[in-house]
Amino acid sequence: MDQRPRLSDVAARVGVSPASVSLVLRGAPGPSAETRERVLAAAAELGYRADRTASLLARRRRHLLGVLLDVRNPFHAELVEEIQVEADEAGYEVVLSTLTRARDEARAVETLLDFRCEALILLGPDAPDAALGALATHVPCVVVGRMVRGLDVDVVRPADDVGVDAALDHLIGLGHARIAFVDGGRGAVASARRRGYRRAMRRAGLEAAVLPGDHTEEGGVRAGRLLAAAPDRPTAVVASNDRLAVGLMDALLRAGVGVPGDVSVVGYDDSSLARLAHIDLTSVNQDAPAQARNAVLAAVSRLDGGRTAASEIVLVPRLVVRGSTAENLMAAREPGPVASTAQGADGDE
Repeated sequence: MDQRPRLSDVAARVGVSPASVSLVLRGAPGPSAETRERVLAAAAELGYRADRTASLLARRRRHLLGVLLDVRNPFHAELVEEIQVEADEAGYEVVLSTLTRARDEARAVETLLDFRCEALILLGPDAPDAALGALATHVPCVVVGRMVRGLDVDVVRPADDVGVDAALDHLIGLGHARIAFVDGGRGAVASARRRGYRRAMRRAGLEAAVLPGDHTEEGGVRAGRLLAAAPDRPTAVVASNDRLAVGLMDALLRAGVGVPGDVSVVGYDDSSLARLAHIDLTSVNQDAPAQARNAVLAAVSRLDGGRTAASEIVLVPRLVVRGSTAENLMAAREPGPVASTAQGADGDE
């Protein structure tokens, strides 16, 4: 039996109506200052906590924003923290639904729909554009981190080509010409970064070398082992995200390959991993607060402002230089650009 104190218990303790107690607890005008003090004191004494579920169900609108995220991705965790701050400011609650090894996007989205969220904020989804467009016919959708074109879907994303360009410009400026890329797999975000790397390498007159990966630390470890054993090892590597970069660095260091002495490493996301002192990873910062702010604004402007036209906000990333990159002291004696031009996961060029 539920023995939690109820709003009526607080009202009986103070000797006022439940409606007056509700006004006080919601901060609404009406009750006197004295009544407010007595109600708050009684609520504290009784240990009363508002039933958020009942409160939401009682409203005509639920004011719930559903957020899809990958629980294994530290950058998604940072985005969610910022989204929560922005949602609080806008008067919305946040419902999280996570991807795991055994839980795919479709199931995670279904959970958010079951909660009757008014809008969905999808962090780096891999679903095809057509699936996202179909979802948007049922509930407003904001896609964060990737491009979606020609659909009624709001987009907030970084200019990934600019971010990759910044990473390569930095490495080339340090004297590196043999620069490999550790791929993130078949997802839309990974594809955009891989394409940006290939284009930037062509513009610089350098040969591209793409190593397979999957946006996990394990994928980075596998790539690092390949690089450590290669006779023509590149002097610098750009990884498709920070998790890959950290796994790569771990494998290189275990193999006796120094970072950055032998190989410079750049990540992407500038996540909490990159900022750890013992990792000190040079990485591309995507401005998580700005992404979160614009994502919540896009959702709320649909729900509260009546906006109907799809929007796209493209943010300019910046490179944060730390200790994982250094000047290539062997540049004068290098034999030339990396010869390998392995195809990406989807064969893009």
